[in-house]
Amino acid sequence: MTFWTAALGAEVRFHDAGGWRTRSLEAGTTGDHVVMIGGLTGHVEGFIHNVVPLARRGLQVHAIDALGHGLTDRPTDVTYHNPIFVEHLLRFLDAIGADRAHVVGQSLGGWIALGAAQSHPDRIGRIVHATGAGILLDDDASKADNATVHQRVQDVTRKATQAPTRESVRTRLEWLMHRPESVTDELVDTRLRFYTLPGGEAGLAKLVAEQPGPENRAYLLTESDLAAIEHEVLVLWTDHNPTTPASVGERAAKILPNGRFALIEDAGHWVMFEQPDAFNQVVGDFLVGA
Repeated sequence: MTFWTAALGAEVRFHDAGGWRTRSLEAGTTGDHVVMIGGLTGHVEGFIHNVVPLARRGLQVHAIDALGHGLTDRPTDVTYHNPIFVEHLLRFLDAIGADRAHVVGQSLGGWIALGAAQSHPDRIGRIVHATGAGILLDDDASKADNATVHQRVQDVTRKATQAPTRESVRTRLEWLMHRPESVTDELVDTRLRFYTLPGGEAGLAKLVAEQPGPENRAYLLTESDLAAIEHEVLVLWTDHNPTTPASVGERAAKILPNGRFALIEDAGHWVMFEQPDAFNQVVGDFLVGA
């Protein structure tokens, strides 16, 4: 199945999100709004197997390129820390006329979702935090592991984005997956195109330097932050996530007042891409309250 056939029934649109041109892959015309956001240097194609199936559950689904990502604007007059991604999400909700939306956030997207729930709880409905970033548990071992993960993510992303080639991009994508064969030529070509967009080099370099950088760690959510989030949150993990172990997700789900935990097997960081049927079932049930 190609991206084209997977997306049949969806529409690519560009919205003016408060001055930031934002790409969205959308399906569904009734029901609650759902915004899907991927990880660092991710793009809507990561959700190519999810948008239409979730819309069939009676939802209005919008997978977006986060600020600085994909075909969304890459401003160089912002600092790519979590508050700017939250601001972009809120501006996107305004652009589509949604007072409130559920958020499905993978990796960086999960951090954005929790940050938005923390600062603007009335704008956010249910949250799916899938192999997500942004959680800092209180114990010293978890803090050390978290710092190591941030550095590793920055290192592998820099290697892929500096003078990118098909080989370096494939290596970065294979790092996200449990099974290397999940990385298709189409996916490699798509990401390489985004990494080499004319005029986008400065914004991409700024994004890669700042989002996983040490200063952004000030916006990590501690255990006390998680305990104050009243939203229903599905913490969704995998058995082969290359970044944060499932034990962190399990602990976070217990701290969240209305958290629950689910594990999908035989998948790496991109659970929505490697195991789309299982992802769509678990996430769809959660979002519609089944």
